[in-house]
Amino acid sequence: MKTKVINKDKVNLITLGCSKNLVDSEVILGQLAANEIAVSHEQENDDSNIVIINTCSFINLAKEESINTILQYADYRKEGEIEKLYVTGCLPNRYKDKLIDEIPEVDAFFKTEELPQLLEKFNADYKHELVGERFVTTPEHYAYLKISEGCNRTCAFCAIPTIRGKHRSVPIEKLVKEAEELAKKGVKELMLIAQELTFYGLDIYKTRKLPELLEALSAVEGIEWIKLHYAYPAQFPIDIIHKMKDLPKVCNYLDFPLQHASNSMLKAMNRKITREKTTELIREIRSIIPDICLRTTMLVGFPGETQEDIDELIEFIEEVKFDRLGIFTYSHEDGTPGFKLDDNIPQKEKERRAQEVMAVQQEISYATNQDKIGQTLKVIFDKKEGDYFVGRTEFDSPEVDNEVLVAAEDTYIRIGDFANVKITEATDFDLYGVVVS
Repeated sequence: MKTKVINKDKVNLITLGCSKNLVDSEVILGQLAANEIAVSHEQENDDSNIVIINTCSFINLAKEESINTILQYADYRKEGEIEKLYVTGCLPNRYKDKLIDEIPEVDAFFKTEELPQLLEKFNADYKHELVGERFVTTPEHYAYLKISEGCNRTCAFCAIPTIRGKHRSVPIEKLVKEAEELAKKGVKELMLIAQELTFYGLDIYKTRKLPELLEALSAVEGIEWIKLHYAYPAQFPIDIIHKMKDLPKVCNYLDFPLQHASNSMLKAMNRKITREKTTELIREIRSIIPDICLRTTMLVGFPGETQEDIDELIEFIEEVKFDRLGIFTYSHEDGTPGFKLDDNIPQKEKERRAQEVMAVQQEISYATNQDKIGQTLKVIFDKKEGDYFVGRTEFDSPEVDNEVLVAAEDTYIRIGDFANVKITEATDFDLYGVVVS
């Protein structure tokens, strides 16, 4: 009689960086779990003997965090607290050879496309049949759906094409299958993510197919909200907005990073659009869906930027009044067109400019939120935190946008449920309310 061999390995995976990295981690965990290997995600002080770190290297701060995390676990490896340490993700994509030499305590480094090789370390097979069967690490009612990989754009500040390569769309049928599997697990809300949403389909269908994808995903039973993230503004296909209007499940929410509004900076960044064209696009979008939530990201401190450029950016923000706006400072990244330029603005000045811009946005956000007092909004609830149940409207995505807080002493709400909430109070970035029938 054969004795069953029990695999004692347990893997703890640490994810750094963006939601696209999180999806990659979920795929890794799903493959390991399908090979009967015990897995966990970002568990502290657990009994895992193997750690995988999925790294980010988009900007300097992300690289520093990745390196520091690797060194922390390399020490654990030397001290015998873990048996194996593997590193994957964007950092090896850029610096694999250097990392092998400089951090020998790591057992192996893997680029993002080297998942089969990573699995070989566990004597595990890559299971192609696991379409959509990810190990979901988010709360069970929402998930990210990565519809493409890579980017064909050549923005002067961005290392993504170097890290992730050219744009590659995932076929519609695979995405629908993945959405169906997620819905079976209780997912109600999908955040569609990509480096560039509007390019979806160009490579495999020879035409833009995001509207068709939205139709197909809207037909998935159980999915109630679909949100769009990271759409490039230049030559924006307006049929996306018309489709958003026609499909009730597609939230009136668009995340499209503009990066700047000064024409001199837009040209220097190789954004292929002007302030005037951007303003025209926003007016057209709002004419189709007046209550759409527009989220954007701005970058300050690019080489050659002046205070006049910042003043123009602020003027634009005050004119357009974005519902949501994030900001980051320029990071001088090797492998980007901008790396050839002189990084001539001190970090402290970059941060001062970012604070100046965000102060303006804070006032806009406060005024926008004040207008919501008295309104009743549909809210999905993500968690209970302290004395409040915390949720989001269709105009908000997790981690980055506003939250709606309902006092726990007033009512009980199941996490993952929708409820109608009447807004009674508002601050700069939060809404407070009560559940109504």
